[in-house]
Amino acid sequence: MARLVDPGILTALAAQTPGGHAVITGTNGKTTTAKMLAGILAVAGHRVVHNRAGANLIAGVTTAFLADATWSGRVRGSVGVLEVDEASMGATCQEVRPRAAVVTNFFRDQLDRFGELVNTVELVRRGLDRLAPGSPVALNADDPLCAVLGAPAIPEVAAAAEGAPRDLAAEGEASRPAAAAAAPARQSGPGEAGPGKAGTAIRPIYYGLEDPEVAAGEERTADVRHCIRCGRPYEYEVRYYAHLGRYRCPGCGLTRPRPQVYARKVYELGPRGSTFELVTPVGSFLCRLQVPGLYNIYNALAAVAGAVGLGLDLEAIRQGLESTGTAFGRMERLEIREREVFLALVKNPVGYNEVLRTVLSTDARKNLVLCLNDLPADGTDISWIWDVNFESLAEREAEINFILCSGLRAEELAVRLKYAGFPTSKISVEPDLARALEQGLAFVRPGELLYILPTYTAMLQMREILRRQGYLPPLWEV
Repeated sequence: MARLVDPGILTALAAQTPGGHAVITGTNGKTTTAKMLAGILAVAGHRVVHNRAGANLIAGVTTAFLADATWSGRVRGSVGVLEVDEASMGATCQEVRPRAAVVTNFFRDQLDRFGELVNTVELVRRGLDRLAPGSPVALNADDPLCAVLGAPAIPEVAAAAEGAPRDLAAEGEASRPAAAAAAPARQSGPGEAGPGKAGTAIRPIYYGLEDPEVAAGEERTADVRHCIRCGRPYEYEVRYYAHLGRYRCPGCGLTRPRPQVYARKVYELGPRGSTFELVTPVGSFLCRLQVPGLYNIYNALAAVAGAVGLGLDLEAIRQGLESTGTAFGRMERLEIREREVFLALVKNPVGYNEVLRTVLSTDARKNLVLCLNDLPADGTDISWIWDVNFESLAEREAEINFILCSGLRAEELAVRLKYAGFPTSKISVEPDLARALEQGLAFVRPGELLYILPTYTAMLQMREILRRQGYLPPLWEV
């Protein structure tokens, strides 16, 4: 409503924050990465304008500023951390004029909305072209689609780039963390600039993993198999998961850039957190995250790269990271009736597989409630569940007491589990989420874990059920 009354309200509000804004976009990890970066900035003494509930369309970003403003229209925050939907990047960056950006990754998600992955990359690129020259942009070096955004001549999504191929790794060598320097600015190629611009130079800050011991090996859910420039299949020295890893194109030589922010050694990966050695251009330290999973190490690296781009010091980064818990619905740990419950959003094959990888990282007895909806916010096409590695559950079924399928498409989920080879005697169906929760809690014995893995709208519904029962605060208090 506010945008209808005053179409320029977001621009006016955003202009008041003296520290500027960082936007966080990408397929997976936006909410958690934004929460981590906001936590780092808070430790550094900032009051942060943050759409923490994950409302990442331009209306949600506007609401975050309105919530922080006084009745007279004065914004109290000193800096903004804004989670932005990929399709909203262009409009949001046009109105907010961010000082920095963070791009997490690109995976297949809501294909009925975005179409092919290259379309999503193009939407994000258009937003980055609206940043001021020299703006720091944190990019995932291990994701070919993400890393190429820092290249000097980004290919148009429908064709290969003009000119000679460029070896990003060679350029990144001078950016090795020991040099404490950021990568050189990327100048947009011909025809790439945003409206009314001749070209925009961004300053890429690459982040990634440097520990082959946590590699997953070959995966069927790799969403990017062929070079975005020449079409040849990528070759991988190390694959961490999906298409993330150390890659090289044998055709044009496009190569994974050297990260300036990276995890050199991962010591612990469990359902309650992780420990790893974190290296940055401003120093290194042993990081103990309260959030579990390899994917959350990536989220932490993304947040740190964003913090480095904003000029924050190492102690603020350490304290901010280690004091940040899970974002709502992102492997959120709850105590319910003396039972330990984890609530983890699942919305695409790659994310689902990494959540399952985290679930299976412990030998403890497990109980699962899987919730599948097909509302527009979930994606109406549920064929993606056939690309999820439910076979990994079948391989470890001796550790799993039951899987309860719930949500609008619970029966299809049960069929998928059957074809994955999971014993049908351990599969049950209860479409009603509230009843599924009660049944799940009733079946869990002391010392066992209950994992609730819902798609987006099912996650919101489940959280509301838990809120009404007094186990969770309202969403805006998270």
